[in-house]
Amino acid sequence: MMRLDTSEPGFEAGFATLLDMARETTAQVDDAVAAIIAEVRARGDEALLALTSRFDGWAPLQTAALRVTAAEIEAATAGIPAGLLAALDLAAARIERFHAAQRPADLELPDPAGLTLGMRWTPLDAVGLYVPGGKAAYPSSVLMNALPARVAGVARIAMVVPSPGGQLNPLVLAAAQRAGVTEIYRVGGAQAVAALAHGTASIAPVDRIVGPGNAYVAAAKRQVFGRVGIDSIAGPSEVVVVADASNDPRLVAVDLLAQAEHDESAQAILITDDAGFAAAVAAAVEAELATLPRGAIAGESWRRHGATILVRDWAEAQALTNRLAPEHLQVMLPDPRGWFAGIRHAGAAFLGRWCPEALGDYVAGPNHVLPTGRTARFASGLSVFDFLKRTTWVEASEAGLAAIGPAAVALAEAEGLQAHGRSVALRLPAAP
Repeated sequence: MMRLDTSEPGFEAGFATLLDMARETTAQVDDAVAAIIAEVRARGDEALLALTSRFDGWAPLQTAALRVTAAEIEAATAGIPAGLLAALDLAAARIERFHAAQRPADLELPDPAGLTLGMRWTPLDAVGLYVPGGKAAYPSSVLMNALPARVAGVARIAMVVPSPGGQLNPLVLAAAQRAGVTEIYRVGGAQAVAALAHGTASIAPVDRIVGPGNAYVAAAKRQVFGRVGIDSIAGPSEVVVVADASNDPRLVAVDLLAQAEHDESAQAILITDDAGFAAAVAAAVEAELATLPRGAIAGESWRRHGATILVRDWAEAQALTNRLAPEHLQVMLPDPRGWFAGIRHAGAAFLGRWCPEALGDYVAGPNHVLPTGRTARFASGLSVFDFLKRTTWVEASEAGLAAIGPAAVALAEAEGLQAHGRSVALRLPAAP
């Protein structure tokens, strides 16, 4: 685990190492992913069956077996405890409410020159939703990806999810049911992304693919981008916790480990102004690791990618946080909102000691699909806007064309595009 102190001479070099730390692994699998995509394009459903057998450890005899039936969804939901279903429903209701509030209004703007300018929002026709199903199953990801699409008005949502041994997590199916997703396939990995992008006989292509996955999924999304839209290339999870010594070290330690337990490439960073508190948190991390079922994963993440950063003041902490541009930012200071006002780059922020980031993973309401790997400098989390398109429109009267058309002609001719200029000029009233 890296320990940095802004008062030490070597800090900038150490911080640069932290920023440049390689945690992405997509480049290592690009060739394998390209081969999988080519195989699915060439052989369609036959390739899906073979690849599912190879990677998921079960051999569907026909493509119909890949589609999850309504009866299977009902049976899976029926076996879930009522309290867990209630928790799922609470999360879904809160996520749906927050995203419904994002829906933008169409624009119509009368122009003083006599034109009317407008912008109309329309939903995508079809979206593919990738749900992880390897080291852990995430029903929360189903809600976070599907509900914004449904709120946006997407007509078709197709969900793909890996099914090791042919088995699916019942809560994942229950989340899909709650989100209104009925088209579900037991297919994962790069082959699932390829099927959604290019289509097969049994899986129709979509217009956009969203949802996190492993390095193979991320590489596949990058390779099919352009044929379809994607939300982002999701990297390993990360959190920056900014906390003073008034906090309980154990709570901060658990907050850090809540990210570290995702996988060995996750990153958890503590920024504080108290060296004793930083040491206490580090000790608490070691104590908690011994009690966590995923302690080996979290421990590897903490040792390889974790860090504590000692700052001289909280303004310095703001500057470092903006440079880190973290996926998740947890602010545990006396005036969290005031301090957060100075933050320009973060995927999502959680303010105050009563608001752990894990709350946002499940039930707070805002989306947990967020920009990773410092891309919060230019990217945002998943929202309703990811499932909508903007179409601008212009309506011009004869008088409006006469008012602004000559300028268009002049600019077109200056660019050497005579047909452009002529298409406007021929409509202008003849000069007296």
